[in-house]
Amino acid sequence: MRKRSLTLLSDGTLFRWENTLYFENERGKKPLAVEGIYDLYIYGHVTITSQALHYLAQKGIAVHFFNHYGHYDGSFYPRESLNSGDLVIRQAEHYLDGEKRLMLARLFVRGSALNMERNLKRWKVNDGFSEELRGLLEELEGARKITEVMNVEARIREAYYSRWDDHLPEGFKIVKRTRRPPENEMNALISFLNSRLYATIVSELYNTQLVPTVSYLHEPGERRFSLALDLSEIFKPIVADRLATRLVTKRMLSKGHFREELKGVLLTKEGMKKVLSEYEKELTKSVKHPELKRNVTKKRLIRLEAYKLIKHLVGVKEYEPLVAWF
Repeated sequence: MRKRSLTLLSDGTLFRWENTLYFENERGKKPLAVEGIYDLYIYGHVTITSQALHYLAQKGIAVHFFNHYGHYDGSFYPRESLNSGDLVIRQAEHYLDGEKRLMLARLFVRGSALNMERNLKRWKVNDGFSEELRGLLEELEGARKITEVMNVEARIREAYYSRWDDHLPEGFKIVKRTRRPPENEMNALISFLNSRLYATIVSELYNTQLVPTVSYLHEPGERRFSLALDLSEIFKPIVADRLATRLVTKRMLSKGHFREELKGVLLTKEGMKKVLSEYEKELTKSVKHPELKRNVTKKRLIRLEAYKLIKHLVGVKEYEPLVAWF
């Protein structure tokens, strides 16, 4: 059976009865085919019984929680079944060795930047970005501290956003990147998609031997899977940004899909439903992989990126970030 991501947007109760998982709300009780669930995303006010959590853990199903505003809250991360002591040591070594960490941090930023450039060329609003980017990438290679790498990354992104706005319709301009809370519709959409993408990457990391809390560009910290933040730099431009652009340029979203709240702007429940539907379609789209010589989904590209990182950490092949060819 092909597994898929399951999203719960409405309020209700998730419970187990015998060997079946059920979701019950005001519309009734619905059985969920656990064997067909890859991971679970909860946006509504959902009560989960301990038996249901035990069952999800047994099946190795990660559960991601989002608050009322669509912001990521945290994950139920089942006990890992793919542990590798050797890889844990190698992963930690690459964090503790300043040069090795800097190399990976630079590569994440470089891959992200080249994907941003790819987007601007695709949207025909490059307008000097490539020339500016060359100088910034040279500066990136000379960075000797993670803070310097992050500084270059922030300047690249600022230059990218200003050109991206030239492609966006009136009423859906970024203007200035704002997050908590987003100050306009496009910022709300970008934040919502980035949050979902982060959780998707957490699920993919769970299905590898990597430790999701040991990272290189972002500082490892408590209560977050910082390696997912590193990998998200690669995929935000080619998944979240492209989808956000398509949703507004093709008028799949309107002002009516947003609401003002928390002194900012957020998606409505109907808006979330529309965006998440298109997001899942985006991840299941196939592209011809130039090295594998076969079609793979965009979601699979995330797992493949994690495998490339593993090969780098164990000394099999140096990591090269994915730069979109599609």
